[in-house]
Amino acid sequence: MFKKIYFILPLISAAITTAQSKDGYWDNIRTTNETISLRAGEKKVVKTADFPEGTTEVVYRITLLNDNQKLSSSLVSVLKAIPDPTGISQGAAGAVFLASTISGDDKCKYAIFTDAKISDAFLTTGKTTYACLKQETPINKEARILKMKGSDCMTLKTQNLYFAIQSDNWVMNEKVIIEVVPWVDTKASRGWNSETKNEIIALSKTLKVYVLLTNKDSFSASFLDKLSQKYTYIEFSNLIPIERSTSIESVTEEALKKTGEERKYYSLFRDRANGAINQGKFDDAITIIQSELISKNRAESIDYATLANYYLLSKQFDKAEKVLNEAIAKDATDINLQLQLANLYLFTDRLSEAKDIHKKYKDQYINPNISWIKQTNKDFALFSKCRLPENNFKKILRVLE
Repeated sequence: MFKKIYFILPLISAAITTAQSKDGYWDNIRTTNETISLRAGEKKVVKTADFPEGTTEVVYRITLLNDNQKLSSSLVSVLKAIPDPTGISQGAAGAVFLASTISGDDKCKYAIFTDAKISDAFLTTGKTTYACLKQETPINKEARILKMKGSDCMTLKTQNLYFAIQSDNWVMNEKVIIEVVPWVDTKASRGWNSETKNEIIALSKTLKVYVLLTNKDSFSASFLDKLSQKYTYIEFSNLIPIERSTSIESVTEEALKKTGEERKYYSLFRDRANGAINQGKFDDAITIIQSELISKNRAESIDYATLANYYLLSKQFDKAEKVLNEAIAKDATDINLQLQLANLYLFTDRLSEAKDIHKKYKDQYINPNISWIKQTNKDFALFSKCRLPENNFKKILRVLE
């Protein structure tokens, strides 16, 4: 004999009208809907489908039917019809009809495990000692919510649950339908929990620029914020090395702009270029300044002056002049550019023009710490080291006396 049974799970009152919530959604793709047949006294284990990232709770329903009976509607369709999903996920709305089914008189016991090996052991021992939930009173229907708060079955690391079912029949076979639907929290689905956040903060502290910063904590917080907005944790973890490097560089710059210390980051490229020059690697130095500062709109006047100087050192005078003309057009008041222009004239048979520039600026300072005369002497020493023509140096130095 069979009977219709309507199983109602009441929750806290107050109905809202939306079909889904901005806080999350019922995942109707990665649901579990398994039908198993059990002989009298038999035990079986059903593993759920993998829960999506950000699953914070699940609703499950267990129904026992005879072979000629069918559920009136699936659990996921019932959940989708609920006016306010937050009523289940967060306890914010009225009564929820988790079951509206025909169930038979057969009964079963069940337990839920979080570990595959322990659930498999149940098949031979029948022990539910390590179950996160167990129902030892035989039932013919069941519907429950498992939340991270209040249930040992659910954590952010829970990938699957294992439903261990045992027939309570003495003679007859029975059919059991197990349905499990995950609730995905929108924020948690991005994978940023305390563990993964700390991983990114640790990464921020390994960056070369970190030791130069004044506001280290602010930078790490901003770095985490920018990166977690740009990627889910899984997306970031799956980047190939070149993508990861590019991404970290981009996020680093964004974070430093927010904390106002981006110039300290750019100084690292200048240091790299200077190191290359000291090793006589002119092409490498030029590439660093060109690709990392000028091409990426990070350059200041000093970078154009430096690039022109590197072209001079490598005797690429036409390129040096082109860079200087472009830079002076942007900022004609930067006297460092004027000094590099005077140096260029010195090596391109325009001595009188070089002298005119030196006469005009010889009493000024390149920056608060370096005078025009001091910088000229430093430049000439470097030119001598790089074996550039020295025949006009003394003529310029006499102008500076």
